[in-house]
Amino acid sequence: MPSFDIVSEIDMHEVTNAVDQAKRELGNRWDFKNVEADIELDDKGITISAEQEFQLEQLMDMLRMAFAKRNIDSRALSENGESKSGKLVKQHLQLKQGIETDMAKKIVKMIKDAKLKVQTSIEGDKVRVKGKKRDDLQTAIALLKEAELDVPLQYNNFRD
Repeated sequence: MPSFDIVSEIDMHEVTNAVDQAKRELGNRWDFKNVEADIELDDKGITISAEQEFQLEQLMDMLRMAFAKRNIDSRALSENGESKSGKLVKQHLQLKQGIETDMAKKIVKMIKDAKLKVQTSIEGDKVRVKGKKRDDLQTAIALLKEAELDVPLQYNNFRD
C-alpha cells in the first residue's frame, strides 16, 4: 500500500550557512557601519540584536533573504518577543522543527474533510498518509500545498 510522511524539518547546516551569509551582508552594509548589531546562532535558535527597533527589522529582513537564498522556509522561524538590555534591543527567534500535535490534528482533519480515499495517522512529530492509489496520495499533497498553513511542510518517505 503506497504511503508517505508529512514532516516539518529544516536542514541545520543550511541554517548555519544562511546565518553566516546574513552576517557577511551585515558587515558590508553602509547603514550598519559603526552600529552595534549582531546575528548569533546557538542550540536554542537565532538571536538578533541592534541599537534601534528599525535596525532590528532590517536584520530580520536580511535573515529572511538569506533563508530564501538557501531554500529554507522563513515560516520555520518563530519570534519570541523583544527584550532590551542596556543600549541594545534583542530578539530571539526559535527554529520550529516537527509538527505539533494541534497542527497534526488540523492536517488530519483537512484530509478527512476532503473525503479522499486515504488513511492518516499521527506518529510522533509527523503524519503518515496511506492509500490504495498513488493518485489519491498526490491529491492529498496538492491539497496541503494549497492550504495556507503557518508551518513549512515537506513530503518524504514516499513508498509504493
